[in-house]
Amino acid sequence: MGEFVRLEPHVIEEIVAICQTAIDALRDARITADSLTDTRGFGEFESAKQLAAGYARKAAGTPESAQERVDQFIAAFTQLQDAFASGGQAFLEAEFDWVRQLQAIDPDSAV
Repeated sequence: MGEFVRLEPHVIEEIVAICQTAIDALRDARITADSLTDTRGFGEFESAKQLAAGYARKAAGTPESAQERVDQFIAAFTQLQDAFASGGQAFLEAEFDWVRQLQAIDPDSAV
């Protein structure tokens, strides 16, 4: 890694707390995402059934669906939090792998 970087304990604690806030918000978002699979109410026409099925696919079941995206962000923030909770050394040794992981989740990223 070359240059030594030291993270002060209060900075580590603050980052761990920020990660926990993000994880808590994402868990709330996961509850909301779970409710997106209920696609009743579109009607009985074939086109309505197809529309409902399309919304259900966007809610769950594919790597790009709402549930899976939220789960991916929860996993990434949990790994980041764990890395900092260990004193920050694991974060520094990971060579910012969590950044690549978050960018891989974002469909608009250029990575």
